[in-house]
Amino acid sequence: MMKVKYLLFFSLSIFLLPGCSMLQQEEPLFSLLEPDTTGIAFSNSITETDSFNVLTYGYIYNGGGVAVGDVNNDGLQDLYFSGNMVSSKLYLNKGDFRFEDVTLTSGTGTSVWANGVTMVDINQDGLLDIYVCTVNPVLGQPQTANLLFINKGVGKNGLPTFREEAQAYGLGEVGFSTQAAFFDYDKDGDLDAYLLRNAPDKNLNPNISRPKITDGTSPSTDKLFRNNGDGTFSDVSGEAGILIEGRGLGLAISDVNQDGWPDVYASNDFLSNDLLWINNGNGTFTNKIAQYLKHQTYNGMGTDIGDYNNDGLPDIIEVDMMPEDNARQKTTMESPNYDRFRLNRRLGYEDQYVRNTLQLNNGDGTFSEVGQLAGVYATDWSWSALFGDYDNDGWRDLFITNGYLKDMIDLDYVRYNSEASMFGTEEDVEQKIQEEFKKLKSIVVPNYIYQNQKDLTFKNKAQEWGLEEPTTSNGAAYVDLDNDGDLDLVVNNINSLASVYQNNADKLLKQNNYLQVKLKGQAPNRSGIGATIRIRKDGAQQFYEYYLTRGFQSSVDQTLHFGLGRATVVDSVEVTWPDGKYQLLTNISSNQLLQVDYKNAVEQKASPAPGPGPLLREVAGEYNIAYMHEEDDYVDFKNQPLLPHKLSQNGPGLAVGDVNGDGLDDFYVGASARRTGSVFIQNRMGKFSRQPLGEEPNREDDMGALFFDADGDGDQDLYIATGGNEYVAESENYRHRLYKNDGNGNFRLDEQALPALVSSSSCVVAADYDQDGDLDLFIGGRNTPRKYPMPGQSAMLRNDGGTFTNVTKSVCPELEQIGMVTSAIWTDFDNDSQADLILVGEWMPISFFRNEKGKLTNVTSSIGLTHTNGWWNSIIAGDFDNDGDMDYVAGNLGLNSRFKASVEEPTSIYAKDFDRDGNIDPVIGYYLHGKSYPAAGRDALVDQMVSMRRRFTSYADYAKVTLEELFSEDELKDAYAGYSYTFSSSYLENLGNGKFSMMALPMQAQFAPTFGMLTADMNQDSNLDLVLVGNSYATETGTGYYDASYGTVLFGNGRGGFVPASCKTTGFSVGGDAKGITRLMAAGDRLLLLVSRNSDRLKVFEEVSAVSHQAVPLQPADAFAELYYKSGKKRREEFNYGAAYLSQSSRTLLLNPKTIKEAFVTDWQGNRRKLQLGQDLLVVR
Repeated sequence: MMKVKYLLFFSLSIFLLPGCSMLQQEEPLFSLLEPDTTGIAFSNSITETDSFNVLTYGYIYNGGGVAVGDVNNDGLQDLYFSGNMVSSKLYLNKGDFRFEDVTLTSGTGTSVWANGVTMVDINQDGLLDIYVCTVNPVLGQPQTANLLFINKGVGKNGLPTFREEAQAYGLGEVGFSTQAAFFDYDKDGDLDAYLLRNAPDKNLNPNISRPKITDGTSPSTDKLFRNNGDGTFSDVSGEAGILIEGRGLGLAISDVNQDGWPDVYASNDFLSNDLLWINNGNGTFTNKIAQYLKHQTYNGMGTDIGDYNNDGLPDIIEVDMMPEDNARQKTTMESPNYDRFRLNRRLGYEDQYVRNTLQLNNGDGTFSEVGQLAGVYATDWSWSALFGDYDNDGWRDLFITNGYLKDMIDLDYVRYNSEASMFGTEEDVEQKIQEEFKKLKSIVVPNYIYQNQKDLTFKNKAQEWGLEEPTTSNGAAYVDLDNDGDLDLVVNNINSLASVYQNNADKLLKQNNYLQVKLKGQAPNRSGIGATIRIRKDGAQQFYEYYLTRGFQSSVDQTLHFGLGRATVVDSVEVTWPDGKYQLLTNISSNQLLQVDYKNAVEQKASPAPGPGPLLREVAGEYNIAYMHEEDDYVDFKNQPLLPHKLSQNGPGLAVGDVNGDGLDDFYVGASARRTGSVFIQNRMGKFSRQPLGEEPNREDDMGALFFDADGDGDQDLYIATGGNEYVAESENYRHRLYKNDGNGNFRLDEQALPALVSSSSCVVAADYDQDGDLDLFIGGRNTPRKYPMPGQSAMLRNDGGTFTNVTKSVCPELEQIGMVTSAIWTDFDNDSQADLILVGEWMPISFFRNEKGKLTNVTSSIGLTHTNGWWNSIIAGDFDNDGDMDYVAGNLGLNSRFKASVEEPTSIYAKDFDRDGNIDPVIGYYLHGKSYPAAGRDALVDQMVSMRRRFTSYADYAKVTLEELFSEDELKDAYAGYSYTFSSSYLENLGNGKFSMMALPMQAQFAPTFGMLTADMNQDSNLDLVLVGNSYATETGTGYYDASYGTVLFGNGRGGFVPASCKTTGFSVGGDAKGITRLMAAGDRLLLLVSRNSDRLKVFEEVSAVSHQAVPLQPADAFAELYYKSGKKRREEFNYGAAYLSQSSRTLLLNPKTIKEAFVTDWQGNRRKLQLGQDLLVVR
C-alpha cells in the first residue's frame, strides 16, 4: 500500500453528536505524497549570509520551476526541478508515483542559479531536450549563460543521457533570463524561442516613475530567437520590434486576437507594464496591450492563458501579491496615491493595480477584467497560475502557488528602514537594517485551488481538496503522472521538499469522464506545438491552445487533457494544426488517450456561411455628430481622503426632444464646469448641427437635463440640474437653470422661473403628479458637497403656469433629505393612474413613494422588499413579463469590486467630524472572513484624521482593529451610519397588489457599475430587452477604475428572464466611463442610440435591421400605452420624462402592426384613446 499523507479537515463538532464516537472521513481530491514514497527529495534550499541575501539580490526568493515531459519515451511523464543555490534535478517516472533521481547519470545537474525550465524537442529527433534559464545573482560579477541539455537517448544502463549544447545552438544567451517559450512565430514550420528577462535597475527603485525605455537598450528587454532551420537560432529581437523593457516574471503564448498567428504575453514586475506582443504576420510584433486590456496587474508574476468559461476564446490570468486576509492587507498594502497614479499615466504607463487580474475575452478584441467578480483577485504573494480541469467536470479550474521567505513589504519594517536611514553612519544604518530584517516573518501559507463554478466565478477548495499544507511555493506544473485520466500537481518549494499531489478524481469522481489527446506532428514540429483543439458536446465546447510554457518558470504535460463531466461520448474533436490544416474526428468515446496524426489532416476547413449581421453599428460620423466631453481633474480626495470615489465626475447627461418644432428629434448633451453644453439639431437629411446652449460657461457640472414644455406654449424648454463637489454647499455655482424655448430652438435662461435651488443634484424627471394638466418636476439631490456621505437636497417643484414652486414640505417632507439620490422615475407602479415616484441612490434602499391625490407616501416597507440598500445608480421601467403592470430594473455597483455586501455581512459607513477639524470623516467597512474591518489603510485613515496616528502607532496595531472597535461608543453618537446589503444590478418584478420581488441580473451585467439603461425590443421578438452601459473612472486609485463593461445587451424572454447577447451579435461596444444612453428617431426612419461618456467622445449607434413599424408621436400629457398582441400577450409601456441615469429618450411609440392586435394610449388625466394600426408605416432601420 502506497504511503500517503492525507490532508484532512476535522471538526470538533463530531464529539457533540449523540451516539457518535467518530465521523467517517472522506478522502480529499488531492493527496500529498511523502518523499519516501515518491523518491523525490528535491528541496530548493536558499542559504543567506550577511553579504548575500534579499537586501543584495531582490529576487533571491523567487524560487525555481518544474518541467514535465517523457524524456525516455516510456509513456510516463518525468520531472525536472530547477534549483537556485542547489543543483537542478531530473527524476524518471518509474510508475505508481515512484521516481528515480538520474541527475548525475543523465548529466542534467546545474552549478548556476537556475530559473525557468522548459522541455522541448529542440532538434526534432524525437527526444525531449531541456532548456534552463539562468542568472548570476551576485552584483558586479559576469552573468551566466542559459543551458540547453540535448537528449542523447537511453544508454546501455537504461537511463537517458544529455549533453549541454546551448552555445552550439545559439541559445546560450547571457544575462538575467527568467523563462523561455518555444513556438512558431513566423509559421515556417519550426520552433522559435521567446526569452523573458528581468534585470535589476542599477541601484534605482524599480517603482520610481520614469520614462519607459523603448529602444531595446534596457537589459530587461526580452529576446526573440528565430530558428534558422539548420540547428541554430538567431537573435532577431530588434528587427521583430521586441524593444520595450519589462521586468519579466511570467510568459504565455496564445493567439490572443484569433487571427491564426501566435502572440506573446509577458507579465512584468514592479512599475513596468505587461507586454502583449501581437504578431503582425510578417516577422514583427507590436505591443497592443493598451488596446486590448483596460488595466493590468502591478507586480505581474506568473500567468496562464486558457478558456475558463468555455466560449472558445482565450482568457488571461495573472497573479500579484494582494493578501486575502485583513491583517496582511493592512500591514503590507500601501495606501493609494492619486498624484503618483496620474504621473504614471502622463509618463505613458498603462493603468495597473496590486491584485490578481482575470481578463475575460469578449471576442471583439477587448477584454473585461473580472478577477474581483470571479473571487480570485487576492491570493497573497503569488507565483504560478495554472488553468486546468482538476475535477474533470468539463470546466477549467485554477491553481495558484504562493509564499515568500521574508515579508519584505511589511509596512512597519519599510517605515523603520526609512527612518533608520536618516540617522547614524552608513555602517550603523546597515547594521540596524540587518537586525530588523532578521525579525521579519516568512509568508508560509497554503496554495489556492479554485473550482470553476460555471458562472464566471470560482470557489477556493484548498481545504476540501487537500491542499491546505502551508508552503513557500513557486513554480508548478500539472501532469497526469499515473495515466489515470486526471491532473496531478507538482510544486517546487523553497526550503522544503517539492510537493507531489496525487489527484484522486478517478476514484472519488467516477461519474466524471475525461479525454486525453496526444498530437503527432511532423518535423520540424513533431509535437504539433501551436495546434488548437476544440471539442464539442451537445452544443457546448472546450477550447485549448497547445503551448507548453505556463504558470511561473515552468512547462506542463505534453498530453492534452479535457474533463468531460458525465459525457461518455464527445460529438467532435477539431484539431487545427499550426500551418492551418484541419482534422475533424466525430463520436469519440471518453476515458481514452486519443492519438491525432498530422498526416491525416486536410486543408483548412471551409469557413461557415456568414450569419446575420449585428443589430447595431457605429455611425457618429455619418450623422455629423461629434462631441468630446471634457472634465477638469478636480481631486475630491484632497478634501476627503477616505472617499470611495469622486463626486465631481458624474456627467454628462443626455436629453432628446424636438426643439424647433419640425417633427424631428434633436438632443442636448451636458458639459462640465467651465464649459458649455450643446444642442444638436437635426435636419431633414438626418444630419445634425451643433450649437452651444449659451454664451456663459457652466459654473459647475451639468447633470440631469430634461426637455419638456414648462410654460404650456407648445415647445420644448430645457431644465438642467447642476451637480458636483468642487465648491462648498449652497454655493451659487450649484444654481439650477431653466431655459425657455422661443419655438425655434433658441433658448433663453429664465432666472425667475425657479425657486432658489442651489444644491448639488443628479436627476430631473417630470410628470403631472397633481393631474392639473402641466408637468411638475422632481429634482434628485446627489450630495452635500465636500461632506460625503451626507444627503443632497431633493425637491418637488410644482408647475404654476411656467414658474415653479418648491412644494417638498407639503407634498412629502421626507424627500428633502432622503439620501444621495442618483436616479428617479415617475411611474404608476400600482396601476391606479397616478404618477408614483421611485428613487435610488448611494447607500439608499430602492424607495417607493405612492401618489395619493397629490401627496407622496413612502411605502417602501410594505412592497415586499427588505434590505435593498446599495450603491444604486439608475432605475428604469418596463413590462418585462408582459402581464400589464410595470416592472423595474435598477443599476447598482455590480459584483466586480472588492466591496461585497449581503444582509448578513453588509458594507457599512460611519461618518462624522470625528476629529473636530471641520470636515466629515467617512469611514467605510466591509467584511473579511466573518468580521467587518475598515476598508482604508492606516495612512489613508491618518490623512483623513491626523489623530489616528497616535491611536494606532503601528500598522500591526491598526491591522487588529475591526470597524466597531475603531471608534468608541461616545464617538459614534450622532454619527451617520449607512449600510449596503446588495451590489447586484437587479430586476424587480411587479407581483401585483403593491408587492415586488427582486432578482439579480445575469453575471454579464455585474462586471461594473451600471449607469445608463434603455428598454427596447432590440431583436424584434415582441419582448422588451435591456441595453446597459456603465463603468466608473471616479474611483480612488486603491480600488482602481471600474472599467470591465463594454456595454451589455440582455435579451428578454417575455417572462422576466434575460439572456446576455454577445458583442458580435449586437455590434454594441461601449468602453470608457459611460453614463447616459438615449434613443431617438433620425430622418430616413432610422433609430439611433446615443451614449455619453465622461471625458470621452459621444458614441452613436444605428439599429441595423429593417422592420416595418408604425411611429406614433406622443402628446405631452401621454402617460402610458396598453399593447394587446395577437399572441394573447399584453404589455404596458410608459412614456417617462427622464429615466435611468441622466437620460431622456424620444417620446415616440413604435408599433409593429404584424404582431399587435390593439393599442391604447392614456394620459395623466386619465383620457384614453385607441390607436389606428397600420397607418403611416415606417421601415425603421
